[in-house]
Amino acid sequence: MLTVGIDLAAEAVRTAVAWLDWSGGRVRLVRVVVGADDELIVEAVMGAGKAGIDCPLGWPDKFVDFITAHRAGHVEVPEDVAGRAWRRDLALRVTDQAVYEQTGLTPLSVSADRIGHATMRCAAVLAELARRGRPVDRRGGGAVVEVYPAACLKGWGLPYRGYKRTANLTELGRLVDRMLEVAPWLELGEYEPLCRASDDATDAVVSALAARASALGLVTVPTGEQEGAAGTEGWIALPTTPLERLVTGG
Repeated sequence: MLTVGIDLAAEAVRTAVAWLDWSGGRVRLVRVVVGADDELIVEAVMGAGKAGIDCPLGWPDKFVDFITAHRAGHVEVPEDVAGRAWRRDLALRVTDQAVYEQTGLTPLSVSADRIGHATMRCAAVLAELARRGRPVDRRGGGAVVEVYPAACLKGWGLPYRGYKRTANLTELGRLVDRMLEVAPWLELGEYEPLCRASDDATDAVVSALAARASALGLVTVPTGEQEGAAGTEGWIALPTTPLERLVTGG
């Protein structure tokens, strides 16, 4: 199996794509590109068994309803809901709130933070995939699954904070060291220096690992009332298994 991880930013310069080859009881990082454009992303997804994208796949349903009502001049604030709680449901998707409940981490708000710019780009990528015959199930059941590297790292007992940006290269190096200790079967090869120099590259690798967990069915899935919202808002699949089970296949 070939899994792909995509650390998607609004612009290509901060976007990274990683390819992991799972065979022979080991996992090889066969390619990493930092500065990936839309065409490369689409080609990577088309050629993968599963692709994990670190970016919201949609906006909160209640936010979409709010914007539609506001445009028509008919916004109504529920009288039985405190203002803060009302705004929370506009800012955070069902999956964002589920992630917080399970991990204590709050994903960036796609409707109230700059991550919205990346999601606009992501929407165009998803549309192109559909045009090429690979439509995306935003719940994660198809070719693409939404992932959240920080939550994956925390769940796997790895450093998950403080490694971003050039000023924190020492912490990024410690993360790579620890990841290789926990997963000695993971071969970064010629791309190890790049992972130590670019948090975008490392997040792309983590996203590809999470894609493998999703392909094996070892992630959280929406249930009950969550499923409807997940189909439009997207769903962050959190790994439910230790790293070593990814290479053994279950």
